[in-house]
This record gives sequence, C-alpha cells and structure tokens, in this order.
Amino acid sequence: MAHVIDRRRNGGNESTVNRARFLRRYNEQIRRAVHDILADRSMKDVEQGGNVRVPRKDISEPVFRHGSGGDREIVSPGNRDFVKGDRIPRPQHGAGSGSQAGTGESEDDFVFALSRDEFLQIFFDDLELPRLERDILLGSDEQKAVRAGYTTAGAPNNLAIVRTMCIALARRIALRTPLRRRLDMVAQELTRALEQNRPECEVAALLQRVALLQRRLQKVPFLDDFDLRYRNLITVPEPTARAVMFCLMDVSASMDESKKDLAKRFFTLLYLFLTRKYEHVELVFIRHTGDAEEVDEQTFFHDTRSGGTVVLSALQLMAAIMRARYSSGWNIYGAQASDGDVFGADGGKSRSFLAEQILPLTRYFAYLETTDQTGSRVSPLWVEYQQVNAAAGSFAMRRVAQRGEVYPVFRELFKAHARLSTP
Repeated sequence: MAHVIDRRRNGGNESTVNRARFLRRYNEQIRRAVHDILADRSMKDVEQGGNVRVPRKDISEPVFRHGSGGDREIVSPGNRDFVKGDRIPRPQHGAGSGSQAGTGESEDDFVFALSRDEFLQIFFDDLELPRLERDILLGSDEQKAVRAGYTTAGAPNNLAIVRTMCIALARRIALRTPLRRRLDMVAQELTRALEQNRPECEVAALLQRVALLQRRLQKVPFLDDFDLRYRNLITVPEPTARAVMFCLMDVSASMDESKKDLAKRFFTLLYLFLTRKYEHVELVFIRHTGDAEEVDEQTFFHDTRSGGTVVLSALQLMAAIMRARYSSGWNIYGAQASDGDVFGADGGKSRSFLAEQILPLTRYFAYLETTDQTGSRVSPLWVEYQQVNAAAGSFAMRRVAQRGEVYPVFRELFKAHARLSTP
C-alpha cells in the first residue's frame, strides 16, 4: 500500500497558488487597507501580519447573464407612490458600522488574513535604494551561474538541443559524403559493365559492392551519443552592492512625544525595509541634542534623552564616520528626521556642511521634518534646506504631521524609479 504525505506549506483547505493570485489581482486594495491599519499600530507591532478589510465592491467582478431582451412593461399591484418615469432613490445602507437602525441591505467587508511575510512584501513592494551601484566583490558567499560553452556530459535539463542537432548533422555529412561518392563511382562502373556485357561474375561483384555501400549509408545513425552537447554552467563571484545608511534623529526638547513618535515610525519602516530587502547594508544610528553621538539600535529607538538642538553636530559626526569606516567601495545614504527648530547660525552652517561635505559623497539623502498637527509652520532648517543645490535625485525633503502620513511619505521617498527633488 502506498502512503502519500502532503508536506505543502498551505493547509488542506487553502491554496498557495490561488492566494498568490488573489494578492496580485487586488494588490492596490490590499495596499490601501495595509496603509489604513498602520496608523493605529504601535511601533513594535508594525511588522506583524494581521487581518485587512477590503470592501466587497472593490473585489467584485463582472458577471455575464442571459437577459430576456426587448422592451417590457411591468405593472406592480399596490403601487401608490410612483408613476411611470419616476426615479426610485437608492436605499441608504452602510457596512455594518453605523449606530442608527436603518433600512436596506448591505454586505460586510471582505476580511483577508495576511501573514508577516505577506504584510512586509506588500509594505515594501517596488521600493529600492536610489542610485545603488553593484560594483564590489564581497567573497564567495555571493555566487551566480554563468554560461561557459558546451560540454559532452551533463544533466538532461541542460541539453542544448540546437547545438546537438548541428553536431549530429555535421557528423552525418562527414560520414556519408565519402560513402556516397564511392557509391556513385561503383554505380557508374556497374552501368558501364551492363552496357559492355561484361561477365556475370564481375557484374555480381559490383552489385554486391553497391548493396554493401547502401547498407553502410543506412547504418549511419541520425543521432549518436557523441553528438550530445550540454550547456556548461560555472559559478563565479557576483558583484554585489555594499551600502550604509546613516539614520540621524533629533531628540531635543522641542521634539515632543508626538514628533518623536513620527520620527521613530519613519526609521522603523526604514530599518525593516533595509534589513528585509538587502543583505549587505549596514545601519549607523546617530542621535543629537546639543551634541551628537553614535548609538546602538536599542538606544536609538527607546532611550529618553533630551536637550538642546544643534543639527550641525550630527552632520559632522556622520562625515567623520564616513571618512573613517566607509571611505571607498560603499554606497552611502543618509536619512535625517527633525522638527527643524534650530537657533542662530546653526541652520545656515548645517545647510552649507550638508551641501559641501555630505551630498558629494552620498548616493541619496532624505530629510523628514516632523511638524505639529496643523503643519502650517515652516521651520528655519526647512527654509535653509530648500536652498540646497544638489544633483538631481540625490536629495529630497518631506514633512509629516500625523501618523497616517508617515507610510505614504516613506514610499514616496524610496519609490523605485521615481527620484525626488526638493519641493
């Protein structure tokens, strides 16, 4: 008796293929639902999967039916309110979230459960680090298979059919051409022997030679083992990209809890994006008040330090680390989050230092400014950064005031093939 064990990842009542097809077909609706639930999540739950609600009207598909056709007149008995030509208003209904009783029918939203990997895949789909160059060899862990001619042995799936048939055709031509030439000569000699009435023994000998040559021609195989050619694949070190992302966050006293929450949400998305999509990306966390310091991930996201504001100190520390540890062979990126409340000449000095010392060495630098709920006030640092004259696609700046704006702004800053400029 044979026993079949189902070791597929999907359960007995699920289909991985259908699930993937559903995600592809309704990617935009699911993306909007993911964006809606992000604003209500805490930072520690950002990367978790969950249930997303998709309105049923967004996943409805057209259905073809056979109609009765023609013009019809219908008389409804007991109709005291309408006459022919009146328009009947559509019944008001919702999706089950109202607090008042009403009339009409409705359907609940379609609830779809996303795993953590699916959630992050939708989260960071079509995002990339801008201007990333793959020009560094990092050792043998990055290998790729490349074509290296043909070989006479290999796996059946690597059989080069066209090459094999060309070799077989060349072999048949090479073997059969001399035989055909000798057969033609013997046939001509046989024709002359018959015309000249030569002895029967000589004619029989020529007929025997003709038959022998014909059998030898027929024995030349159409395809022989010697003809088989396989694509030869060898592994070579693959050039890969080394990148470093500098995360600069303002933790001064002017950054209240709501602004720090916006900044941390942005850097949390950036951290998840980089660690999920790239293997050789290092992150350098820098926080600053009156002075700047390099910290670890735990301190960067959870420490409660506060103080004055000197943005220039963070940029200077970033430049020092760049020269000391990432001077050659690295794609350098920077992301800065601040409320922009600087004093005195710090804004102008920061803008000059950024334009002259940082941007020429970086592939891309993004500045995120956290504002109050209204977002109407323009900070001094924002005004200074607007004057930065950078190469196209190497510098971008955006503002956020509410949780729901962080994810769209993040996607806008790191959208693939859509480099931004200073607004």
